[in-house]
Amino acid sequence: MLNEYLYEFIALSVVVIALLSFILIKKKNKKNPAKSLSSEKKDIEEETLREPIDDLQESTIIEDEYDDLAGSEEGDFGTLQEEIEEEEETLTPTRQIKKRSVPPHDKITKESFKEFEGERVLIAEDNLINQKVLLGLLGESGMDLIIANDGQEALDILEKDNDFLMVLMDAHMPRVDGFQATREIRKNPNYNHILVVALSGDTAADDIAKMREAGMAEQLEKPLRMEALYDILYAYTGDEEVEDSEYIEVIMTEELDGDKGLSICGGDEEFYHEILAEFVATYSDSDHKLHILLSNQEFKKADQLLLDILGVSANIGADKLNDIALKIKDSLSDTHSKSYISLMDSYTKHLKALLLNIKEYN
Repeated sequence: MLNEYLYEFIALSVVVIALLSFILIKKKNKKNPAKSLSSEKKDIEEETLREPIDDLQESTIIEDEYDDLAGSEEGDFGTLQEEIEEEEETLTPTRQIKKRSVPPHDKITKESFKEFEGERVLIAEDNLINQKVLLGLLGESGMDLIIANDGQEALDILEKDNDFLMVLMDAHMPRVDGFQATREIRKNPNYNHILVVALSGDTAADDIAKMREAGMAEQLEKPLRMEALYDILYAYTGDEEVEDSEYIEVIMTEELDGDKGLSICGGDEEFYHEILAEFVATYSDSDHKLHILLSNQEFKKADQLLLDILGVSANIGADKLNDIALKIKDSLSDTHSKSYISLMDSYTKHLKALLLNIKEYN
């Protein structure tokens, strides 16, 4: 019985102790009720303040990165960008292609081209005589003339030096012809200031259209006429008045129109004699070469040789040889009748007569 009361007393004591502990805690909280809230509020405020500080630090880092990119320090991105822009300005000339009308003018001679002194022209021409004609016309003008022997050589020159007014571009050249070279030039924005002028004996409407499509803005017909070359240069450069000059009259023969040839050479008789001598050295056996090419049915090579002969014969005033060469060239497409065989006899006859006339004149 005593033990039973003892157990009840112990249980009651535990309950009382627990109750007293709870009351004491409640009283303590009533005396300082803001403490727990203050502590909680402090935690919230610290968290709230910490977030904008972190954002500010992140923003500062981003701004610092942008400041670095803006080029505030030597050798950074901004300076590099300025160097790139300066390099682009250096590579691309600011001069634009502008064309103006050509007023009526007096006869043009070699002296007339001195008006264009200082202009730079790239001549892409594989025929040595045609090169010599152009150099003879412009060599004393004070112009800076650079020769390229084919289209690839012209492109190589432009890659290193693109400060040219224009390119006189022969349409038909080995390796890279004038059409492909012009397409490459027109694709490169660094060459936008360069005018491309076709040099070709092809004057048919579809041929000229093909030149235009390739990017050749102007066309000079072979044989080259001095007035036409002057007009092209005038249209894209200066505006000084042209001084008048007289031509030297020369004798006319059955095969050689010396007056026409001399006018193409700018009235320089000595230079005309040089061109005639060059023709003799280069084309005196052209009938034999053509005969071999035609016999072997190498029509492409024959066509190229005839194209050269057409340009050169017209330059020296050999109109009859020019006419027969044109007929042979046109007949190459007619492989059935082979009319070019009979035309070769006429070509040989006119060539020999021309060579004799040149010998007498020179």
